[in-house]
Amino acid sequence: MKLSQIKNQLTQLDRIAFQLPNGDLVPSHFHVTEVGKITKNFIDCGGTVRNEEVANFQLWNADDYDHRLHPEKLLDIIELSEKVLGIEDLEIEVEYQAETIGKFGLDFDGKNFLLTTKQTDCLAKDQCGIPTEKPKMKLSEIQATNSCAPGSGCC
Repeated sequence: MKLSQIKNQLTQLDRIAFQLPNGDLVPSHFHVTEVGKITKNFIDCGGTVRNEEVANFQLWNADDYDHRLHPEKLLDIIELSEKVLGIEDLEIEVEYQAETIGKFGLDFDGKNFLLTTKQTDCLAKDQCGIPTEKPKMKLSEIQATNSCAPGSGCC
């Protein structure tokens, strides 16, 4: 989800809820403690220099049960961050504390903002000798002509 998409959704909501990949909701007394731009300059294992930028939200559970973040307040925070930090319409990455800080993508299901799982990957598979994944087939789709018949002597 990009910043423009969350801003559009926030204008239509009267409350904000974030849902973890396991279905649990982030406690409603969470705070967005940071909105920023993260720039990652790196070289992959194949020697290609890469540059990635994301908008970053950090969610934090406070012991402050009396305050709730309302959609218009989060919208104000996002717009101030865009102006002050020069954040473009970037993809959003969300940090949330579990056993350690977790990084999540962001989606929306019409009611809740969904924290989606992210995976590591090799960006230079062709140069690392990593074979491309073979397409998975159902046994029912394999033609019978490719198999041996009992007693045919092919096995």
